[in-house]
Amino acid sequence: MLSSTAKNLYWMGRYLQRAENMARLLEATQRTALQSSKTEAFDVAEMYGLADAFEAIHPDGELPQLIDFMTLNVENPSSVINSVRAARDNARAERNNLTTDVWESLNGLWLEVAAIARRRRSVDRGAFVETVKKQTVMIAGAAQSTLLRDEAWNFLSLGTYLERADNTIRILDVKYHRLQPDGAPQARDGVDYYGWSEILTCIGALRTYRRVYRARIEPRKVAELMILRRDLPRSIHHCLWQLDLSMRELAELYGNRGEADRQAGALHAELRYGRIDDIFEAGLRDFLEDLRDRLDELSSEIGRQFLLD
Repeated sequence: MLSSTAKNLYWMGRYLQRAENMARLLEATQRTALQSSKTEAFDVAEMYGLADAFEAIHPDGELPQLIDFMTLNVENPSSVINSVRAARDNARAERNNLTTDVWESLNGLWLEVAAIARRRRSVDRGAFVETVKKQTVMIAGAAQSTLLRDEAWNFLSLGTYLERADNTIRILDVKYHRLQPDGAPQARDGVDYYGWSEILTCIGALRTYRRVYRARIEPRKVAELMILRRDLPRSIHHCLWQLDLSMRELAELYGNRGEADRQAGALHAELRYGRIDDIFEAGLRDFLEDLRDRLDELSSEIGRQFLLD
């Protein structure tokens, strides 16, 4: 496979996942703000390193302003419209490696987003976020059920799971420490139900938490679910497992392994045998920051190994 093809598929996966992540995050933040009367706009902007840029444009930091900034603002590189456009551009270059179902679903999403952007002032932002979330899930479903499991699939998966792992780390880091500034595993002054529910809703895991633990929400268990549960599709462990799996399949196809394979395997093994008590003992924030740095390093190494840069 040409490195340009691998690069397009890898970035298609990353941008599509980024759009879905953003839609999920905004939907959960919007819902929780309505229930708890809190304004968490700056939390979301901070999560993506955009707090200064957002504050410069919207010093009041209201939630509707945040949704506009994160969805339709073309000056924001992480906005939904920019992510969907980039995903579609990468997919258009690789239509021969995609099925009709995947291409038409993604192209349809882009056409709808572009049409909404043209009538921006009359847009229902909440409905827009819900549309993006549903359609990105449909595209993922089309890919899951129709794409050939070859190297194209593996490069698409690498981009998808790297982006998803990074997103889960950002959500857990910022929102956990907003509710528990000392990073402790237990809430000393009672649990903020809406706050912790929002964290789980951001990764679509509120009902899963209840099903797994059958208990009231506790900070320690939220962290354990989001970090160590391999069977939760948006947990960090699940993402690293899938990353390692794709790297191993590519190694079998190409007949060689490199530094990126070693790093992917090491990260997966660390989470596979990790214990939540050890993570809290070492410090949750330090653990998450280290993990994010190593994911960035892995992303760079994948770029070097497969000439994606």
